[in-house]
Amino acid sequence: MKYKQIKNLNASAVGFGCWAIGGTWNNISDKESERAIKAAIESGINFFDVAPVYGKGHAETVLGQALKGEKREEIIIATKFGLPWSQDERKKTRNDASRESIFKEVEDSLSRLQTDYIDLYQIHWPDPNTPISETAEALAELKQQGKIRHVGVSNYSLEMTREMMKGVEVATFQGLYNLLEQNPDHYHNIPLQYRARDEALPFCKEFDMKYLPYSPLMQGLLTGTFKRSGNWDENDDRFNNPKLNGENFEPYFNCTEELKMLAKEAGVPLAHLAIHWLVAQEEVGPVIAGAHTVEQVQDNAAFLQSSASAELLKRAEEIVAKWALK
Repeated sequence: MKYKQIKNLNASAVGFGCWAIGGTWNNISDKESERAIKAAIESGINFFDVAPVYGKGHAETVLGQALKGEKREEIIIATKFGLPWSQDERKKTRNDASRESIFKEVEDSLSRLQTDYIDLYQIHWPDPNTPISETAEALAELKQQGKIRHVGVSNYSLEMTREMMKGVEVATFQGLYNLLEQNPDHYHNIPLQYRARDEALPFCKEFDMKYLPYSPLMQGLLTGTFKRSGNWDENDDRFNNPKLNGENFEPYFNCTEELKMLAKEAGVPLAHLAIHWLVAQEEVGPVIAGAHTVEQVQDNAAFLQSSASAELLKRAEEIVAKWALK
């Protein structure tokens, strides 16, 4: 496995994204999810990105159960906070990065994950109702207590990140980024306050952070296995991604078909090409590749068995540029 350095953490270049194991994508089995996590560790993957809101605590619970018996010091758990939900309205979340909420959330996450510390604790989405200074102060206190080791931001603007940095060291910046979405301005119709390639990556380089790209395969599209329509039903979270449904999907699908031909010509699986494109970028940390089956994990980890030259990556970029995707 290749590794990327996040401060003093030696993280696998490919991580394990845990959204799917929360159970809100189609055809998910907890037992298979646990087997996939075990297979990831066997493959050299040691970075697991999860969040309480994935399945309303379920993804953290599954991950914690699967990691029982593993060497904790060799595992990097990156979870999040800031989107708690009320017990009487379990489908609704709220933005809350207040000190009180953070201290409750961290205890809940530690319990579900069956651990006494979190390696990387990230704010999931900005909270417009809480001063960033209050959030930073709470995180600094948790670091001092040893309950978290490093702090990260997710879906923050650069200005918000600078404000956070005044109160606590920030190790990572997580955002949407993949070969098809290089400077996206929204995610599931939620506006994004940064432009990944043009703004966030140079910022990370300047301040010694790692950029953690989520949705590196565009929620599975860059595996090259999607059909032009009918890929899922309304019970799958991807049903709510406007780029993956209806007429908005057409240019992304057509571009992917061209990339598939390029990958086939080069003898490289399309998913590996997409991962190589990310890993080759110095500012990029662990690529958060979602998985919930052993086969998916093994496919992701096997990217090391293929290679992608600078020329091949350039040709891929030229295809994407032609479609003017965001």
